[in-house]
Amino acid sequence: MTEILRYAAFTDNPAGGNPAGVVLDASGLDEDTMRAIAAEVGYSETAFVTPQANETFAVRYFSPESEVPFCGHATIAAAVAYAERHQADQLRFDTPAGRVDVQVTDGDDGPLATLTSVPPHVDDAADEDVAEALAALGWQAAELDPALPPRVAYAGARHLVLAAATRERLADLDYDFARLRALMTTRDWVTVALVFRRDQTTFDARNPFPTGGIIEDPATGAAAAAFGAYLRALGAIEPPARLTIHQGADLGRPSLLIVDVPASAGTGIRVSGRAVPIHR
Repeated sequence: MTEILRYAAFTDNPAGGNPAGVVLDASGLDEDTMRAIAAEVGYSETAFVTPQANETFAVRYFSPESEVPFCGHATIAAAVAYAERHQADQLRFDTPAGRVDVQVTDGDDGPLATLTSVPPHVDDAADEDVAEALAALGWQAAELDPALPPRVAYAGARHLVLAAATRERLADLDYDFARLRALMTTRDWVTVALVFRRDQTTFDARNPFPTGGIIEDPATGAAAAAFGAYLRALGAIEPPARLTIHQGADLGRPSLLIVDVPASAGTGIRVSGRAVPIHR
């Protein structure tokens, strides 16, 4: 029988963070079975881990409705779940997006996992795509932060980045699910990364995820990595830099993501967070 673990990632409280399903031994599971398990679990993603050798694992990620190339919070959850059972601290995840190394350290507050993303890149966002995204969100172009222009950022998955000029605009999220989903599916965006800049290195974030059948993700490690690459590409930070991203508070599941952005363009972004079991 397949053992399905449940962890909350980017938090030290099972009632916070982003819940993830974790299957630590997916050997022999076909794609249809993985899809069915992910749908039954019902979280934004479930990670299916197949052990290889020397702490190397093949990993696939499924939402209730689709497979995604990379998922940060499920990576953090899977790494912590494995390390708690095997005392391993250096893991290699071979994901559909590429190799992701994960380090797990033990501290007084419990395990802390740090992933290093695949090499990221940032592309311009077409004006018509931004206009359609804003229309689906019910936002106006004048409500965006002109210092942080729209871009499409990638660090294992593609995300449209839109920066709100005020925290009030970010807090008021009531979007057209079907319309945004149609645009994201066409453009291969996994989430839309909505952000607000508190100060130079502190941000609030929200991530609509209609392509996965989820209204909103409470913590999105893949988007956090992509956002770190976005800020570096725009020259909006002075790397090396450490970012603090607060997410999930608007959903009642506060999450904390720490993002380390190295100076060299094209190098992977490091995203750190805790994860704790969800006991049913």
